[in-house]
Amino acid sequence: MFKIKHTLGALSVSLSLLALASTAAHAVQNGPAPTLGAIKADGPYAITSQAVAGNGFGAGTIYMPTAAGKYALVAICPGFVSAQSTMAGLAKRLATHGFVVVAISTNTLFDFPSSRATQLLAALKTVSALNTGAVAGKIDTTRQAVSGWSMGGGGTLEAAGATPGLVAAVAFAPWDTSTTKMKVNKVPAAIIGGTSDTIASVAGHSQKFYDAIPTTTPKLLAVIEGADHFFPTKASEPTSYTNISWMKRFADGDTRYSTFLNGNDAALASFSSNGPF
Repeated sequence: MFKIKHTLGALSVSLSLLALASTAAHAVQNGPAPTLGAIKADGPYAITSQAVAGNGFGAGTIYMPTAAGKYALVAICPGFVSAQSTMAGLAKRLATHGFVVVAISTNTLFDFPSSRATQLLAALKTVSALNTGAVAGKIDTTRQAVSGWSMGGGGTLEAAGATPGLVAAVAFAPWDTSTTKMKVNKVPAAIIGGTSDTIASVAGHSQKFYDAIPTTTPKLLAVIEGADHFFPTKASEPTSYTNISWMKRFADGDTRYSTFLNGNDAALASFSSNGPF
């Protein structure tokens, strides 16, 4: 089967100006100049972890660089009937590249996307207010982002649609029954799906969500050839490096990572975006 890669046209003038303003507002370069090989591996930061009690969400584990500095905060949510631990691989890898990442447990394993959206936002609020433990003083509260898998991915897109102050969102194999909040989303959103996903098929979920997000919002849809619904639990590629690159580009405003968001990967069955970013 031929692999089809489609990139939409250039961003409008208004979006370009918005992107430039956003980049100028929080342009941070944490770490050395990136290479594809480097972002497919653990990053340059040694990390540590800290438990956080739930306050509007189940509980969480925070992963963060041991080095002093201010880092963007990312909350990541698991899928339906799935534990916090399923997101640990992606969370740890992202933290090694210069982020504070909280992997959450949901209030119940059966919470639907709208509840997971609320819990992601609650986790950001709780963690950004911490002033004890290893995370104290390491969060730039002006740069907060969300991510998640399956129903956690649906919750990610709902949280982004409801919270324009967020700086980035990444949804892995997202599942949801509604696109209402996605239609008003202003937060740069990347969606990653798999051709062999029979639980949240690309046609039934990811593609619909991508299409619903306004064309004035930076967005990306990468579809991995042969990937099933559980690919995000393995922190495999190109999932992990796309996640890192999106967060670097929009949570840090680091344009050095733009080159890794062009769909040039043989593992992809298809790629759509309104870049370049």
